[in-house]
Amino acid sequence: ILLYGMSLAYGLGGSTNLAVIGERIAVLGSDGVPVVALALLFVIIGFGFKVSAVPFHVWAPDTYEGAPTPVTAFLAVSSKTAGFVALIMVTYFAFIARTDVIEPAFFILSVASMTVGNLIAIRQTNVIRMLAYSGIAQAGFMLAPFAVVGANPEQSLQALVTYLVIYAAMNLGAFASIIAITRRTRSAELEDLGGLFTYMPGLATVFTLFLASLIGIPPLGGWWAKFGVFASLINADTGLGWALAVIMAVNTAIAAFYYLKIARAMW
Repeated sequence: ILLYGMSLAYGLGGSTNLAVIGERIAVLGSDGVPVVALALLFVIIGFGFKVSAVPFHVWAPDTYEGAPTPVTAFLAVSSKTAGFVALIMVTYFAFIARTDVIEPAFFILSVASMTVGNLIAIRQTNVIRMLAYSGIAQAGFMLAPFAVVGANPEQSLQALVTYLVIYAAMNLGAFASIIAITRRTRSAELEDLGGLFTYMPGLATVFTLFLASLIGIPPLGGWWAKFGVFASLINADTGLGWALAVIMAVNTAIAAFYYLKIARAMW
């Protein structure tokens, strides 16, 4: 799907240079809209799979749980970050010319990812699987600035890069913590983390801090990341931006429920 979308984009732009493709698709009249929409949507779908955005996320939970935890950490951090960097490149250099196509697409992906990821994460009893679904929800948060890329390009890009850097740090920290814990408990089940603070107080404290950062509790890094996204959505002053800000606030509260459930078990 990704390659088919890229081939259509190349055919429309007559070049492999993203800036040139953006200039060409910007001047296409109404006759070219269906093909442009198909090209852009297929490329977005391809990268949506890479960043495990709903509904292209179904590979992530089983892979995260089944793979060795260090491999899972690599997939959750490096692979996802690479996917978002690629999305940033194609969106800001080429697709920004057709915000009428990409903004609604990113809005749907963002809302679906954060909502579905959080609601399913609540039901998980395995911490690694829970972090997998939380990663899907976090992808939804990171996709949100793309929905206002036309109205607020500079601030949305800044919010995206900030979130990516902080997300990589806090997610890697969370996985490093669970790797260390499972070496002692031989299990990543939530019930086996019960009373962790009594025999591994330092690790329980560090893991709790990373969980608090993933929630977005100030003054931790996760709060700065989410604040930047909220600011970019609100300052765009568009219907999609305001709607996403409200939905993101609700999902942040939902996420706090299952992150704090892990902390409660440890403490």
